[in-house]
Amino acid sequence: MEISDDDRAEIEKSRREASPTRRPTVPALEELLFEPMPALDHGFVRVVDYMGDDSSIVQAARVSYGRGTRKVSEDSALIRYLLRHRHTTPFEMAEIKLHVKLPIFVARQWIRHRTASVNEYSARYSILDKEFYVPAKEHLAAQSSSNRQGRGETLDDERAAEVLEILRTDAETVYRHYLQMLGAGDDAGQDVGPGLARELARMNLSLNFYTQWYWKVDLHNFMNFLRLRADAHAQYEIRVYAERMLDVMKKWVPLSHAAFEEYDLKSAHLSATAIQVVRRMLAGERIDQPASGLPKREWDDLMRVLGR
Repeated sequence: MEISDDDRAEIEKSRREASPTRRPTVPALEELLFEPMPALDHGFVRVVDYMGDDSSIVQAARVSYGRGTRKVSEDSALIRYLLRHRHTTPFEMAEIKLHVKLPIFVARQWIRHRTASVNEYSARYSILDKEFYVPAKEHLAAQSSSNRQGRGETLDDERAAEVLEILRTDAETVYRHYLQMLGAGDDAGQDVGPGLARELARMNLSLNFYTQWYWKVDLHNFMNFLRLRADAHAQYEIRVYAERMLDVMKKWVPLSHAAFEEYDLKSAHLSATAIQVVRRMLAGERIDQPASGLPKREWDDLMRVLGR
């Protein structure tokens, strides 16, 4: 990830500035504020603002004045109770705003989470930088034979090299044509004549070019995003961003993060039929998939959870 000198100067200026406040602050997150956390080859996630902390969730749940004097263990127990029983509204009392730089195809997945306020960089007003995502060789894989949305076996070296060359060549070509259509000159700075409107010239760019946005969301919906995108089955590229966001959450609301890991990320949801299967197994019955009443995919998931 490269950051321009102007951007770095702006970041350092923001990090030097401080404002007195009576609001709850989180020292670990304050230390991270404004600093970009690299993601993929040119992307990043950075925290630009936040409101509230673990105590804000507890306060909302108890509808109490101030931040209270209860022990951390009591706050932790309440947060765990809230998550375990899916009492979600107290988690809406904490919010965070991120500045994210990401490939356009990742942004198209991300925007499916329609529970945040988003303001994206506009290629109608500005010219996009020559930055595009090219996967590392180990992340190039064939289409999965069992999952229509996923990847299967990693490509061999020869095929991977061919794909990488196609990706780089195509991106270089469309960006050169983009500049030519804009009338901004080619890579050598040569004038190419009257420019096409930016809102039209942008349509030739491929989905691996980078965009940026500000994304503001409450903690409840932040966790909903992570529940799906930090999962091992999520696409690798968006999972990289989710992992950075998990690091942010751990610093911002450590009690909520611990409860989230316990009851969501590292737990399993069982259907009523799956629970009956487990009970039958505990009673000593030997059960196979046809006798379980579960579809094969759910049976396989259950066996994986049980380590069988």
